[in-house]
Amino acid sequence: MKKQAIHVIGGGLAGTEAAWQIAQAGVPVILYEMRPQRFSGAHHTEHLAELVCSNSFGALASDRAAGLLHEELRRLNSIVISKADKHMVPAGGALAVDRGQFSQDLTNTLAEHPLIELRRDEINTIPDGIVVLATGPLTSPTLAEDLYSFTGLEYLSFFDAASPIIVGESINKNIAFMASRYDKGQAAYLNCPMNKRQYLHFWEKLRCGEQVELKQFELESAKFFEACLPIEEQARRGEDTMRYGPLKPVGLSNSLSGENYYAIVQLRQEDKAGKLWNMVGFQTNLRWGEQKRIFRLIPGLESAEFVRLGVMHRNTFINAPQLMLPTLQFKHRSDLFAAGQLIGTEGYTAATAGGWLAGTNAARLALGKTLLSSPKTTMMGALLDFISSASPKHFQPMPPNFGILPELSTKIKSKQERYGYYRDRSLTGLENWKSNL
Repeated sequence: MKKQAIHVIGGGLAGTEAAWQIAQAGVPVILYEMRPQRFSGAHHTEHLAELVCSNSFGALASDRAAGLLHEELRRLNSIVISKADKHMVPAGGALAVDRGQFSQDLTNTLAEHPLIELRRDEINTIPDGIVVLATGPLTSPTLAEDLYSFTGLEYLSFFDAASPIIVGESINKNIAFMASRYDKGQAAYLNCPMNKRQYLHFWEKLRCGEQVELKQFELESAKFFEACLPIEEQARRGEDTMRYGPLKPVGLSNSLSGENYYAIVQLRQEDKAGKLWNMVGFQTNLRWGEQKRIFRLIPGLESAEFVRLGVMHRNTFINAPQLMLPTLQFKHRSDLFAAGQLIGTEGYTAATAGGWLAGTNAARLALGKTLLSSPKTTMMGALLDFISSASPKHFQPMPPNFGILPELSTKIKSKQERYGYYRDRSLTGLENWKSNL
């Protein structure tokens, strides 16, 4: 008997991973992506798994929270992490990718799978049957309304923002120098140094920069997500806020002169050819003309040519603790799954992890198998347990972090050593779990 196809709605990181895992389990899947028929406020291409903000998946080392989640997903045969590894670009200690090659490769790979049907349609209502919702934080209004009717709960909201991207040839390499903080890994960042006078002038102009006006309903219903706080908001919090954040100068000096700096603006490579560079930590809601005027005050960027200016948009997510099980099923509809930023996980790798579990469980449900929830000692298990068990009253998006893992049986004072123990416990538990699947 021919198996009923599972519907996956949304072709972002979570939907792409979910569709792949379903197909790899031998179950047909229909993957719906509304682009290019309809674009969200943040997308620019029709490719699957487009990275709309940074091109970085976070720390690469497995004794860091994001890096540990990367390694867990590698061991679970994640298609997204596999392609990220394939299209990696130099970024010091981070897993960053050539975003164009990455998303194009994923689009081609899924389109060629015999059990995956890619439909370029906008879905306005949740279908019957087994469904994975992976529509992300910019779910189309009609589908969002249907989801609201189903759950009976309003969305929560926060603002997210993207950094500008600059043409490498327009950066003054006589001022900007290549280095990674503390010389960690390959020298992978272009660093634009500032002395105190230059920094204070930049800070003064930035905190007075004119922003895009937000609608009243957005101001009333949404809040900034601290991990993506616009650079101008950081400037308004105090003179030194940026110097202890994205402009911190520690661990960086000019290898030729040995000079130390008051502040540093870092640029991360966007593509393998090194033609495009992302302004690290410069998410912004400044008007586009203001961005050009103010960011060209940064030494080395006086003639910067911007291929993408910063944008800011409202992200929405459901109150997952009230609605979701650790299996990523809805409590009141067992054949409806969800994953990605829609359920309140934050970051590319977290979205991928949710897609992996939702897709795997959707396929297992179709095959009559017991559904899975990953061990809480793993980063994936701890994160997905958090979003299904946190306090609904104060629920906010959560990125991978060691604070959500169960405590170790022995107290370890050294943070570096403690993180290593978290990693070892997680990966050992993951391998034991895998062997019993």
